[in-house]
Amino acid sequence: MKKIALIGSTGSIGVQTLNVVRRNPEQFKIVSLAAGSNADLLKQQVAEFCPAVATLSSKQEWTKEFSSTQFFFGENAFKSAVIDDADIVVIALVGYKGIIAVLDAINKGKDIALANKESLVVGGQLVMRLAKEKGVNIYPVDSEHSAIWQSLSMNFNKPFNKLILTASGGAFRDYTKEQLKSVTAKDALKHPNWAMGNKITVDCASMVNKAFEVIEAKWLYNAPFDKIDVIIHRESIIHSMVEYFDGSVIAQMSYPSMELPIALALSPDKRLPSNVKSLDFATIKNLTFNALDKDKYPCFDLVVNAGKKGGCYPAVANGANDVAVNLFLQDKISFGDIYKAIDNALCHFKGECSCSFECFENANDYARRSVMELFNIK
Repeated sequence: MKKIALIGSTGSIGVQTLNVVRRNPEQFKIVSLAAGSNADLLKQQVAEFCPAVATLSSKQEWTKEFSSTQFFFGENAFKSAVIDDADIVVIALVGYKGIIAVLDAINKGKDIALANKESLVVGGQLVMRLAKEKGVNIYPVDSEHSAIWQSLSMNFNKPFNKLILTASGGAFRDYTKEQLKSVTAKDALKHPNWAMGNKITVDCASMVNKAFEVIEAKWLYNAPFDKIDVIIHRESIIHSMVEYFDGSVIAQMSYPSMELPIALALSPDKRLPSNVKSLDFATIKNLTFNALDKDKYPCFDLVVNAGKKGGCYPAVANGANDVAVNLFLQDKISFGDIYKAIDNALCHFKGECSCSFECFENANDYARRSVMELFNIK
């Protein structure tokens, strides 16, 4: 039985991970849970799964009801959930903090099921080098990267000609550039195919999310940027593809469900029963593909180019985007201002980078300050 430490248990990926565990109780056991501010949901999870350790950002009185669970509290309490007894750590934190959990899990020699994009976007070079040194496996939970992994026969070192990431187009795929000038946060959160957290849903609408996935692909599959393509596929049936040197293209297909990539990351040597219904090809009317309109989605090239530049530039792009999206969700800036925030932060960044966590921290802090200063927000 595989023992799981779940970091980010009350978010979308965390909740679906627990669904996979419920469906396969003979395969998995939850040994620790880490949540942010959703104390009520964590309480339910602790009562059901009886973990040895649970963490929360703020102290709660109800924790005294669970004598068999040790609780830790505070902003970085999630680090205490990476316990020695775990076989694999699911890292489903949203945002920059995910890299802290990833580095901690690697240093403790734990395999990782990775659902945190920022870890590889910000610190891909550092993370992959340390994982190799420690003999740690990093399995992708992202649907697109899981699809590539499957299309590579679950072999990260298999030669390929090209990786093709598919993108639904997000909430604004049918909007014109003119219409995008007046969209609201409420509009951006109406993803046509997937139910996800607010931040990643906005990132899908701006295509920042897809740019992040391009950077992730570089590190996960040791892929040059010129061998990574993105195509709009609005049906989200084909989750990504691999082109081989003979011209063959292998694709992974299924109806949209994050439980499939979660289960594969937890059990890469054995496919498990899932909640995904079989594809009914007779009822699938169209599978459409369109080029990515980079003029409509200017954030895409902006962030990919930061990845190509390397060093701390991806950390700057990520930090600026993080703050800008948060301000957009609060209706303090416009959708177009997200691009302005990232561009301004990248243009004015002068910092050095030694590929260390400290340098990433400094770049992240700079980027966050730059956005607040740009929009004169205290």
